[in-house]
Amino acid sequence: MHASAGSGTNVWRDSKEGILQVDAAEFGRRFDREPFLVSHSLPGHPLLQLPRLIELARTLPEDSVEYNSGNIDVNQPTGLTPRTGLSIEETLRQIETCGSWMVLKNVDQDPVYRELLDRCLDEIQPLIEAVSPGMCRRRAFIFVSSPGALTPYHVDYEFNFLLHLRGDKTITVWNPEDRSVMSEIERERMVTGGHRNLPYQDEFAAKGKIFALRPGMGVHVPLSSPHHVKVGNHVSISLSITFLTRPGERVRALHTTNAFLRRRGFSPSEVGASDTRDSLKFFAYRIAELGSRAWLRLRNMRSGKTS
Repeated sequence: MHASAGSGTNVWRDSKEGILQVDAAEFGRRFDREPFLVSHSLPGHPLLQLPRLIELARTLPEDSVEYNSGNIDVNQPTGLTPRTGLSIEETLRQIETCGSWMVLKNVDQDPVYRELLDRCLDEIQPLIEAVSPGMCRRRAFIFVSSPGALTPYHVDYEFNFLLHLRGDKTITVWNPEDRSVMSEIERERMVTGGHRNLPYQDEFAAKGKIFALRPGMGVHVPLSSPHHVKVGNHVSISLSITFLTRPGERVRALHTTNAFLRRRGFSPSEVGASDTRDSLKFFAYRIAELGSRAWLRLRNMRSGKTS
């Protein structure tokens, strides 16, 4: 299914109307149920231009910048993504021609980017709270890609609004509840620290929803929805604003518990198959979590007494 909306402006104008433009009724009906388009006014924002991003990349910790060749396959094997041999700064300066894909992670470590993230999410938090309360773990990522770069089929455990800023790109999003495109075991592996890339099969294509993004457009990616991205003929820049909520944290805990049980030879019921079993597993998870925290506090207290 193809989707489109009006393009944004290339000049940043701070407006009292806000950064994100969403339909409240559509938002409440579709949030975390299916992907949908939003509009935003961020193209042209001074913090999101390439020269400013080069400055940002210099200040971020090394593990907060990931950059690889963009000339890869949608079914890219885990751990085999090729590098270009360029430095972070060289990659950004040569992004037109170097054939790279780059992400600046957790840019909210920088106070001015944190302020921008909070402003975006504060605008839509009342709508989110109405359907999935307890927003937490706010984070922001900036993607900078060469023309034609591809991000392989993968999954992230977070609610995401991908806000497109420059160039054009196509993102395809799959239903996270469809076990034919992502198994329960793959989901458990993802929430317990496994690699984000997933195995892709050609027959998945017919099941994905395709969104062709231009500057000023964005798309909501529901929690743990598999997706992949293909950049068009120009340099692409996008801002991803992400977060979790209490229901999202609970689902993560249930998948983590199932992974624990599976490693010990059990065959746990799928998350959502039984409210009673899910409640029992979540209770056990919380008890184990509280016990772990108490043990760490005790260990730290003993360490302090003997130092």
